[in-house]
Amino acid sequence: SGARINISEGNCPERIVTITGPTDAIFKAFAMIAYKFEEDITNSMSNSTATSKPPVTLRLVVPASQCGSLIGKGGSKIKEIRESTGAQVQVAGDMLPNSTERAVTISGTPDAIIQCVKQICVVMLESPPKGATIPYRPKPASTPVIFAGGQAYTIQGQYAIPHPDQLTKLHQLAMQQTPFTPLGQTTPAFPGTTLPLRAITVFPCICPGLDASPPASTHELTIPNDLIGCIIGRQGTKINEIRQMSGAQIKIANATEGSSERQITITGTPANISLAQYLINAR
Repeated sequence: SGARINISEGNCPERIVTITGPTDAIFKAFAMIAYKFEEDITNSMSNSTATSKPPVTLRLVVPASQCGSLIGKGGSKIKEIRESTGAQVQVAGDMLPNSTERAVTISGTPDAIIQCVKQICVVMLESPPKGATIPYRPKPASTPVIFAGGQAYTIQGQYAIPHPDQLTKLHQLAMQQTPFTPLGQTTPAFPGTTLPLRAITVFPCICPGLDASPPASTHELTIPNDLIGCIIGRQGTKINEIRQMSGAQIKIANATEGSSERQITITGTPANISLAQYLINAR
């Protein structure tokens, strides 16, 4: 294809393939990948009783600041891309863990996918990302564990297998501590679509005898009054986004008379705190 292709480390349940180069080279590489995926589907169907061929599915990782342009006003752009290419396109409502990127899922025939990627590239070139992008990096995990309806399941291939009792008990304990999105609840990304991307909570395996999370600590920041608005955002949207992405608790003290600064208290694990600090500084 003539494109530069980098594949992230292999000790993760998913890996990121980064394709760089002129648009022509990128489309060639995407075309080859899409046809390779279709070949795999065809081969796996030769041993299967399934009659209908599943579509090829690709998940793109796109900076959240570019997703608005991709969706368009009232979903107009994404509708146009779907109709002109025949591919299914869904933009996740939430950012990928510890990043400012979102997943864009494309499925269809290889030709539909290639046309769709072309149109997405055009939009991304026309609307470059705004501000700093924190890239999504898949976390190494042994077998992921999914919790649903108070029961733990491990993933083997494409199947969820009920997991031993100790993890279910651990999950019930965790549920008392942390609000998770229950199975089956979806987040509407824009009118007319619901995405099952937040429907399940996936955990790396928790080994018995190990502390599930590092102890929480507290960190304080002082921010000038005239900058506090951009951190809070309209009706608290930005601060809520920072809380959700970092996993830290963030409290902003009320303004005190005669002071030109506001105190921000961040509580969580050291990793939560450093991510919250990074996101606040980025704002």
